[in-house]
Amino acid sequence: MATVKIKFRPSMVDGKQGSIFYQVIHNRVARQKKTGYRLYRYEWNSQLSDVVLPNSNENRKRYLSQISDKIQMDIRQLKRVIADLEFGGCNYTADDVLAEFASDDLEYFLFPFMESIIANLKTLGKIRTSETYASTLRSFKRFREDKDVPLDDLSSDMIMAYEAYLQNSGVNQNSSSFYMRNLRAVYNRAVEKELALQRFPFKHVYTGVDKTVKRAVPLKVVKKIKEMNLSMNPALDFARDMFLFSFYTRGMSFVDMAYLRKKDLQNGILTYRRRKTGQQLSIKWEKCMLDIVEKYDTSHSNYLLPIIKPHRDIDERKQYIYAAHNINRCLKIIGRKLELPVSLTLYVARHAWASIAKSKNIPISVISEGMGHDSEATTRIYLASFDTMAIDNANSMILESL
Repeated sequence: MATVKIKFRPSMVDGKQGSIFYQVIHNRVARQKKTGYRLYRYEWNSQLSDVVLPNSNENRKRYLSQISDKIQMDIRQLKRVIADLEFGGCNYTADDVLAEFASDDLEYFLFPFMESIIANLKTLGKIRTSETYASTLRSFKRFREDKDVPLDDLSSDMIMAYEAYLQNSGVNQNSSSFYMRNLRAVYNRAVEKELALQRFPFKHVYTGVDKTVKRAVPLKVVKKIKEMNLSMNPALDFARDMFLFSFYTRGMSFVDMAYLRKKDLQNGILTYRRRKTGQQLSIKWEKCMLDIVEKYDTSHSNYLLPIIKPHRDIDERKQYIYAAHNINRCLKIIGRKLELPVSLTLYVARHAWASIAKSKNIPISVISEGMGHDSEATTRIYLASFDTMAIDNANSMILESL
């Protein structure tokens, strides 16, 4: 079997840092692999083949500690390559070991592997999923203090420590579970690609979804929001209109509102496809919806609402995210003005419609998943079996109460 040694090559210039390289020996043939790890002669213990950490100078200590970690990960990877070649039963050389190491060294580590998945998701147009993976990776990097880890070294102890880190950082259980599920998906993909052995490192952490408290407001609060005089504050006025439009359209999510096009409104029916699930929904067009649309000039846009502006340097998705942030910020101000017990957001409009619909004895099967059901699948089953008119009648009943 091939062997691996760690070597330090001092600089030929006094006072300059030397470099670390690896030596792979097989069948009496030695080959070398340079690294970018540089340190001084006195910072290397040749007998132990390890980095010497200083007692003082925390910055240097941190730098050398990172080098030491990287060296250990490299050596584990080299040994893994050798073990795979031995297991294959074919003749191989020291050059083969280094070639395999050079092609696979990044792929076997979590950070670059996850970054490659994120890049691929963006290429496939799955922007939202790529963003959630990127958020998870940033969180895990903070936990690891930017120290990468081989995929095969992800253990239940490490994942449990990450969960404790999230809890101590004030992250709630659902958000922690969200990160865990994303990491687990990445880990399982690595197992499928045979980059790691399945050791079930997530078996001792929470990966479920707690039911959140439905933050809805009663009909009288929606009336108060509608009747507020916000003409002196255009930002608050616009936020209020978007809240009401969501409520009027059976709790339409903001992303679907942002991408509504004028062509989606035909013969008094607004038809759109939910970006989250791909489900197509149709809504009877009501005067209160028209009043909001006609309030804003969208003559130079194909969009129904003035959320995404044409001919902007900022791409559409960033415009939608920026608008959502500003609207929710303004809605919270409105909520404080009305002294509401809940933080007013666009999300509240969605659940307000649901709770009011229930209070009016509208059949639960008429209400969408995001407004009462436990899953999107249940919603699709129920909505597919009901006449659109029944849903429109339910919406009209609510709007007539305003």
